Amino acid sequence: MQEPDFRARLVLKATISPSEDPAKVEQALTNLVGSNFTSEMSRSKVRLASEDLRALTRIRDQLRDRHVRSAARRQMLLNTSGRSTSLMFNRQAAAAGVVALCGSEQESPLGPIYLEIESGTLDKVIDWLTAYAG
Repeated sequence: MQEPDFRARLVLKATISPSEDPAKVEQALTNLVGSNFTSEMSRSKVRLASEDLRALTRIRDQLRDRHVRSAARRQMLLNTSGRSTSLMFNRQAAAAGVVALCGSEQESPLGPIYLEIESGTLDKVIDWLTAYAG
């Protein structure tokens, strides 16, 4: 696999409803990205942050394996604003270790997991994450 040679700031976050176990919500986020993140948790939200683009390797691999790279690319391009873009993932699928994109917040009953990516080379980040080769 081609290693990224550019920088990005990554934030993965989700709200925690009163009926949820905060540790399980944090685990759902960790299932998407592994352990290359720093974690912050409060009673109402969990946030993982990293500047290591390799943390997205698991997401990149599942986008490829599940044949949804073009959908992810389309969502990132639609959600681009300046130097940043975002994607939403289904929380229940993430809890099971599966990357499932959400097109709207309503597609994840307890609320989606949000991935925000900021980079001076955002086009390269999007290309790397949704690449058909490498």
